[in-house]
Amino acid sequence: MKTNDVILRTVTKIVVFIILTFGVELFLSGHNNPGGGFIGGLVLSSAFVLLYLVFDVETVHKGIPFDFKKIAAFGVLLAVGTGVGAVIFGSSFLTQTFRELHLPVFGNTELATVVLFEAGVALTVVGVVVTIILSISEDV
Repeated sequence: MKTNDVILRTVTKIVVFIILTFGVELFLSGHNNPGGGFIGGLVLSSAFVLLYLVFDVETVHKGIPFDFKKIAAFGVLLAVGTGVGAVIFGSSFLTQTFRELHLPVFGNTELATVVLFEAGVALTVVGVVVTIILSISEDV
């Protein structure tokens, strides 16, 4: 017998939005404050896991048509690519650099290559965690 979880599904849609927003905030604040790619990726993946718990797998795949294994692979390539990029420009592997620019709306803003590395870490964590949860759910 299928249960009617209207309240759970409605609250989940709101909570997932809040979790995703908090995950992005953790990711962006990780350069100078606690947070970063790993913890941001864990929080982001918890939103996807919550969706998989409340809705069935087919419904979530219709709304989010991503292969999380490919997301994890792209994240690893992005993280390693930032290190290789430093070698190409004559620095040590994973050497980070930054530049301060004046952007019209934001004013003086620091742009750093560490953000690309952290994005790779976050994508890897999201891809791996969701893939693990989905593979565990298939075995049940």
